[in-house]
Amino acid sequence: MFKKLFFTLVVCLFIKTNAQDGTVSPYSYFGLGTFNPANTVENNAMGGLSIYGDSIHLNLQNPASYGLLKLTTYTVGLSHRRMDLTSDTQEKSTALTAIDYLSVAMPIAKNIGIGFGITPVSSMGYILNSSAENADGETITNVFSGDGGLSKIYFSLGAAPIKNLTVGASAFANFGTVNKERVQSLSSVLFGTIDRRTSRMNGFNFQLAANYTPNITDKLTLYTSFVYTTGLDLKASNTQEVGSLSLVNGSELEVSELDLEASNLKNNIIEIPSMTTLGLGIGENKKWLVGASYSLQEMSSFSSAFLNQSNVVYSDASTLRVGGYYVPDFAPFASFFKKATYRFGIRLVNTGMEVNNQAIKDFGTNIGVGLPMGGTFSNLNIGIEMGALGTAKAGLIKENYLSIRVGLSLNDRWFLKRKIN
Repeated sequence: MFKKLFFTLVVCLFIKTNAQDGTVSPYSYFGLGTFNPANTVENNAMGGLSIYGDSIHLNLQNPASYGLLKLTTYTVGLSHRRMDLTSDTQEKSTALTAIDYLSVAMPIAKNIGIGFGITPVSSMGYILNSSAENADGETITNVFSGDGGLSKIYFSLGAAPIKNLTVGASAFANFGTVNKERVQSLSSVLFGTIDRRTSRMNGFNFQLAANYTPNITDKLTLYTSFVYTTGLDLKASNTQEVGSLSLVNGSELEVSELDLEASNLKNNIIEIPSMTTLGLGIGENKKWLVGASYSLQEMSSFSSAFLNQSNVVYSDASTLRVGGYYVPDFAPFASFFKKATYRFGIRLVNTGMEVNNQAIKDFGTNIGVGLPMGGTFSNLNIGIEMGALGTAKAGLIKENYLSIRVGLSLNDRWFLKRKIN
């Protein structure tokens, strides 16, 4: 009965995930919004480190780990993020609760596992205001707003062909819509002008991974990982409407759609570059792990002719993650808190985006705990992340954030052959 209720919840949350806005960050104004690396609560609590896999947890960043699965796993993650936004002139706080992922994975044969689910790729959600005086002393006000984002449905396959080696691959079907709007007004005029743009996108890409985990002593294991995500060419269908609206009641007047065919912007390709991640770590199985990974993405080749802004340029992006976990006592009869998994990590992200000649960077620190549920292999995972995105220099906004993440990982056995004695 419980599992039927869980599946019903998964379906409902799946639909909701596809419809939600996953951010309120002012930096989602640029490009396709803020990119969201798909991580479970467990991996995120280790700074996003994805070099480790086991038999009962999903690893959304590393399909090679599916070759280790021994139990069917259903997992869902939610987060609540509070942001304090600071500029040269003002401060503001905001918050958002969102669904981070919905996934199911299972072993289908000895040393072979599959997984599927939905996760966000990028999120857009902002309202920005700017004012300036023209040559006649009138105040020109611009209000920018946007929502939507990109999501992906994925299917993963992992296998362990030989001892200590796992390999895997994922296929991603990416889809989504972003809406951007600008309303411009003059202080002496009761009507404003509106410019509304919508881009509907879809495209496919893939991911390849390999993990090699040899024993270097009787207790210690070396963890090495390679993950390559191919570039993504999104096919975008665009529309643009312009017109006027009343600043008194907000009613729109004389709004018409522009002919984008004439400027070759009706349909275009948005290029998201490939990414390579290398990881290395050391640890004692089911006891502790310390590791690091480094990701490189050539964001200098990112392009979107219809959505780009003039004050942003892109260079190569990189991410350094350092983290690990510790289990005081994995024995079945150990006390509750001794069987818990304690996680920690940091991440340093150079987004590759430069706005007003300022490099936009992200720094986060993470801690978390995985709590066993009863006598099963299921667990409740909780993570806390504190960090800062961007800068308050050059007229920009610094975003200090605190995120609380909760993930539920439920395990079961499928595809068991019945035996009659």
